[in-house]
Amino acid sequence: MSENSSIRLTIAFNDPDLDSEELEEQAQNLVAQMKDLRDAGEVEAVDRLLDPNPPVGNKAVGAILVGLLTAQVNKENAQKVMGFLGDRLGNKAIELEVEANGKKLKVKASSREELEAAIEAAQKFVAA
Repeated sequence: MSENSSIRLTIAFNDPDLDSEELEEQAQNLVAQMKDLRDAGEVEAVDRLLDPNPPVGNKAVGAILVGLLTAQVNKENAQKVMGFLGDRLGNKAIELEVEANGKKLKVKASSREELEAAIEAAQKFVAA
């Protein structure tokens, strides 16, 4: 698939009131829900992000970054996926990075209103 027809979303849960275990749980829940979208053909890929610099002595093949996930979406399904994220993440503190057409947009939201504004900005960015 060409770079121009695919959009990469990176979602970081960053609520300062939650510990790393709770942030991780939120990320795992969203990954599971987005895998259902992948199975339905609406999302190309969804996965956790690996730490490029894992802690010294880490025995795991790759350390997962807490509270982070990434998804690949084609432009045709971008609006639908953004709506899905708005429904699921309305009251969560997140940072959303959208990469499309070789450009990046990074927005933060910690309320339903901020998330709606962030998703609207992301949708305009993808459409441009």
